[in-house]
Amino acid sequence: MDFSSKLLENAVEEMSQLPGIGKRTALRLVLHLLKQPENQTEKLVSALHNMRSDVKFCKKCFNISDTDICEICANPKREENVVCVVEDIRDVMAIEATSQYKGLYHVLGGKISPIDGIGPGDLQIHSLVERVKSGEVKELIFALSSTMEGDTTNFYIYKQIEGFAVETSTIARGIAVGGELEYADEVTLGRSIVNRIPFEKSLKNS
Repeated sequence: MDFSSKLLENAVEEMSQLPGIGKRTALRLVLHLLKQPENQTEKLVSALHNMRSDVKFCKKCFNISDTDICEICANPKREENVVCVVEDIRDVMAIEATSQYKGLYHVLGGKISPIDGIGPGDLQIHSLVERVKSGEVKELIFALSSTMEGDTTNFYIYKQIEGFAVETSTIARGIAVGGELEYADEVTLGRSIVNRIPFEKSLKNS
């Protein structure tokens, strides 16, 4: 792809680093921005800069937040003793969109994947175990994707908290095996949360 401007080429190169954005799509986006009023582009740059510099992670659940404690954890109407374990922020958003879940969350930041060099120490598993140890959690809902990595992570956490007085459940298999939560439709995901099953039962069935 030939460029008449080095500045344009650099912008396209940086834009194409985003997931799912190839060089042609990046060029179309950059040219679109170039046609917009300058203040519109400045708003975008400012929003991205502020997000990158000021975004926080909730000290309780590790969800993305503007404050030290996210809006979900700070909401007194949520069920504080029920915690849904998810991989990342996209899963929180997907479950919240169902309006079927009223508990809290714990965002791991990924799944155990030895092939990718991701072990338990790279995730927010220790902090989850500490929440269970404190006695504040009565039920853990495992809501990771139905993949080998997701199942491995679920089982690892289950073994870490096995000796504590906490119920463990997993979302019902309305979610396709191998599927990611963020791509499930809201009705299916909502029913999977409501109709969750004891985690031990899922072990027997696997």
